[in-house]
Amino acid sequence: MLKHLNRAEAAGPPVCESTGFPEERQWHPFLEEINKWTSQHGVSPLSRELAVKFLMARKFDVLRAIELFHSYRETRLKEGIVRLQPQEEPLRSELLSGKFTVLSVRDPSGASIALYTAKLHHPNKTGNHVVLQALFYLLDRAVESFETQRNGLVFIYDMAGSNYTNFELDLSKKILNLLKGAFPARLKKVLIVGAPVWFRVPYNLLSLLLKEKLRERVQMVKMAELRQHLPRDCLPQHLGGLLPLESYSWNQQLLAGQNGRVDPVDELVGIPVEDSSIHVPGPESMRPQELLTHLGRLQRSGIHQEYEELRKEPPPGTFHCTNYKNGIITQNKELLHNSLGSDYINASFMDGYKQRNAYIGTQGPLEKTYSDFWRMVWEQNVLVIVMTTRTDEGSRRKCGQYWPLEEGGQEVYGHMAVVNQRVDNHTHYNHTTLELHNTETCEQRQVSHFQYLSWPDYGVPTSAVTLIDFLGAVKRQQRKMVKALGLQWAGHPQGPPMVVHCSAGIGRTGTFCALDICLSQLQDVGSLNVCQTVRRMRTQRAFSIQTPDQYYFCYNAILEHAQRQGLLPANQ
Repeated sequence: MLKHLNRAEAAGPPVCESTGFPEERQWHPFLEEINKWTSQHGVSPLSRELAVKFLMARKFDVLRAIELFHSYRETRLKEGIVRLQPQEEPLRSELLSGKFTVLSVRDPSGASIALYTAKLHHPNKTGNHVVLQALFYLLDRAVESFETQRNGLVFIYDMAGSNYTNFELDLSKKILNLLKGAFPARLKKVLIVGAPVWFRVPYNLLSLLLKEKLRERVQMVKMAELRQHLPRDCLPQHLGGLLPLESYSWNQQLLAGQNGRVDPVDELVGIPVEDSSIHVPGPESMRPQELLTHLGRLQRSGIHQEYEELRKEPPPGTFHCTNYKNGIITQNKELLHNSLGSDYINASFMDGYKQRNAYIGTQGPLEKTYSDFWRMVWEQNVLVIVMTTRTDEGSRRKCGQYWPLEEGGQEVYGHMAVVNQRVDNHTHYNHTTLELHNTETCEQRQVSHFQYLSWPDYGVPTSAVTLIDFLGAVKRQQRKMVKALGLQWAGHPQGPPMVVHCSAGIGRTGTFCALDICLSQLQDVGSLNVCQTVRRMRTQRAFSIQTPDQYYFCYNAILEHAQRQGLLPANQ
């Protein structure tokens, strides 16, 4: 009975005879859970083939496979292993260097044999990130084989003939630990072959290289002992950086077949078209005429109901809460650094259209948070502040007067001195040019402050035209200031994040950002989806867009803009 169980375990999960894949009951729970995440983040759904890869790597333990998926995704983002172009330099040369390859033979259990040759690595010539890109790219291709998914991977770290100049501690550490904890393959064993004396004494560098869970699978062996661990016919004729070039044919054949191929990794790890923003065109985008038809069919009551369905959805993920020393809690999906100060409250990074962290959505500053607010503006290199509320509305205080109101006025907030250089008054908004002086570093910068004056709290502007014109003025000023920075700015072409706030930082703030995202997509691809945009936005700033009327206003404002742009007939 025991022998039967062992054979069954070795054979892997039950396989569907018609497809060759494990039965649906084996992979469906994992796929269902992961695709909840992909849906929330605007990423293409995970395919069954990729789902099986992660499950096989963790012996169909769903929870461990989910953990592996996110570890893999986060690792690739962290290490810059995205948008790989194998036919372009420097990755092409790295793939063809022979430094890393997958052998054309397998061990007796059917496991693939991957080889890394330390002697061929020269840290002064090749950056670590390029080596990791090549490693992940080739291994990704190797584990496309169902046989490799089932039988695993043996990794040979060949140090024979290498000098200390070939060795890079940080790179070696990443290679070994990532294979075990962040790569979707069963790592059966790691053989470190021909390790030089300096690697073995006076202390064992393995203790510095490896996480504890990986050490049990790693063996340091001499070249002559390798045949005891792998049969001779599984090994190349030469190791120690002397592998004949024909042994790299797997790399060459792989590259030859990659012309025009789209690497699925970018979608898998959550990298949409530009800069990893969650706001990219989705499958249900509507053109202006379709949007008009949608609104005509649902009417105001139906759009309100659409909003209510959104509102009922609980905020996905976990919200981090941080207690600062003054007892005030900051609660956001993605916190700004704690260096912002002891009591800054309620500020979240929010993505724009194809732009990660395009906005900082925040509560209107109050007197005790002025210095922290300006510190945030300085540290995040903010060029434009958008204020969509008055300081007082009716008999209620909505926001503090956190900047000098009159031209020539100056106020000091902590170590930031703010000078009002100029005020331009328009019918529905004021544009104030401010100069910031950092008294700690003696640096100074300019910041544009826009305040929209025609938006009642919990309500909507009387005219969509005035708000869209305001949005246009804000965007033009952001572009102008980014251009003025020139080579000083090396980030996203659209510049650093804009600060957007109202009173609570969710109603009018969310409406302004949603309009900007939707109109940007409309300009880019000619279609948009209000519901999808708001749903995604609420994953980063909970409860964004506070009322059904604000949501309904988004539809009408977009259609009014489309009509002005000639995208809809004038009589509709």
